Amino acid sequence: MNDWGKYAVYFVLGGSIVSLSTYLGAQGRPYLAAFASTFPAITGATFVLLYFNGGSDAIVAYAEKLFWFVPPWIVYVMAMIFIVPRAGFWPAMAFSLALYMGCVWLVKLALR
Repeated sequence: MNDWGKYAVYFVLGGSIVSLSTYLGAQGRPYLAAFASTFPAITGATFVLLYFNGGSDAIVAYAEKLFWFVPPWIVYVMAMIFIVPRAGFWPAMAFSLALYMGCVWLVKLALR
């Protein structure tokens, strides 16, 4: 498979997960929507593709860095939980993403 074919598969896989999560959430099934969003399908697919393209060392390097993004993600989700009811969706999204990026920047500084 050429590079464009691989990227098409990645795009379809990612879009499918987002579509499933959105569908479940819109149907009043927030638990299943959250499960679909956080199910390690994307991470698992990334592991498989990294293995095929870069071997075991690429998987280990990716997995080690993945842990560093858990705290910023938790901050992002918590901010959404607290800000959406108070300020609405768009202000909460903007602030939460800015907060996430700030936390990622702090993690990057910590890794130096």
